[in-house]
Amino acid sequence: MRASLLALAIGAFGIGTTEFVIVGLLPEVADDLSVSIPSAGMLVTGYALGVVVGAPLMTAAGARLPRKTMLVVLMTIFIAGNLLCALAGDYTALMGGRLIAALTHGAFFGIGSVVAADLVAPDRRASAIALMFTGLTLANVLGVPLGTFLGQEFGWRSTFWAVTGIGIVGLLGLVTLVPAQPAPERGALRGELAVFRKPQVWLALTTTVLGFGGVFASFTYLAPVMTELAGFSDGAVAWLLVLFGVGLCVGNVLGGRAADRALMPSLYLILGGLSLVLVVFTFTSQAALPAAITLAAFGAIGFATVPPLQARVMQQAAGAPALASAANIAAFNLGNALGAWLGGLAVAHGLGWTAPTWIGAGLAAAGLGTAALSGRLDRRHRRARPLPAAEPPAEPHPVQHPSVQHPSVRQPSAQQHSAPEPSAQHPSAGAGYGTHSIVEEKSR
Repeated sequence: MRASLLALAIGAFGIGTTEFVIVGLLPEVADDLSVSIPSAGMLVTGYALGVVVGAPLMTAAGARLPRKTMLVVLMTIFIAGNLLCALAGDYTALMGGRLIAALTHGAFFGIGSVVAADLVAPDRRASAIALMFTGLTLANVLGVPLGTFLGQEFGWRSTFWAVTGIGIVGLLGLVTLVPAQPAPERGALRGELAVFRKPQVWLALTTTVLGFGGVFASFTYLAPVMTELAGFSDGAVAWLLVLFGVGLCVGNVLGGRAADRALMPSLYLILGGLSLVLVVFTFTSQAALPAAITLAAFGAIGFATVPPLQARVMQQAAGAPALASAANIAAFNLGNALGAWLGGLAVAHGLGWTAPTWIGAGLAAAGLGTAALSGRLDRRHRRARPLPAAEPPAEPHPVQHPSVQHPSVRQPSAQQHSAPEPSAQHPSAGAGYGTHSIVEEKSR
């Protein structure tokens, strides 16, 4: 199944690259299309809004399709959007291409997470999600710097031609490497929407918004922090971003492994650690070496949040996880926007360059609070479960009633034959990611 996960990671790499690479190309785009840099910056905002809107809509539209088929459709639309960007002759066409590509972002990661989890054994699901998201982390480490260099040397359209090519490779991988899967048993839109009646799903989504909002509150203003406070040159920022990206890759893998072992304890530890690292960063950002070391730690623990946050939503949306999973991708992007906005608001009010990092620490702590509340509800639900009904006494004359066994041989109750409920601690315990997992649970 490694090859199937690689195909998903390639698609994630292309999507992650096209999302962030425009940041490094704003001057070239603004100059070529005769618009202001703030107007060019709307290409970033437009993409984020496209993700938030497109994630639930595209997932709902494909709720009746087999998941592999839907992934192929999404990657085809992604290719078309980037092709339009590469051919764009004006700002409107470029924005249109960006919006088309953005519509596929959330649904691809949401459905891809479900497929990745369904390809592996139950105790490897969070790690499988992390492997798919490795494509996104590599996009930050390799795709964005290389795409920026390519666009600066050969024109910004060349970057979108390259991303289009990556999309085609990802599409071929999906078609040839990902095994065919039937449509989900509860694939109807009504079944997918039903999970949003659960308070725990909304708590999980809120935790994502707050926790990852803490990451982007600080990350958005990383360049001025490292140059104005830590004393690095402008040219060193690109290398600092690579250092941050290496931390992302490490944290992504470690976060997936931790979530496989113990989901909620890992989530508590990671969110608490994120808040602590951001507090430390407000002090170490005053000097170059301590700032660089803390930056790598920030990248690691910041992206270690992704696998457990995604797994938690999928766990609580057991039976119909695709739409909730895509909604969580939208929640990540909403957190990005919230953190960046609050950080910018603090800077605009003269609170200094460390203010966004303090805000990030507060948001991460708030995310820890919602996660703790969710865990408390889990424990209360387990305590409130009724005890199994007492078994009737054995007949005194077993010879006259051969169907009744000796009291020492316990008859399995109907409750024991039913499918096990998902564990509140482990996403792998009956999380209901798809038909594959149902068969695995019944075979135990």
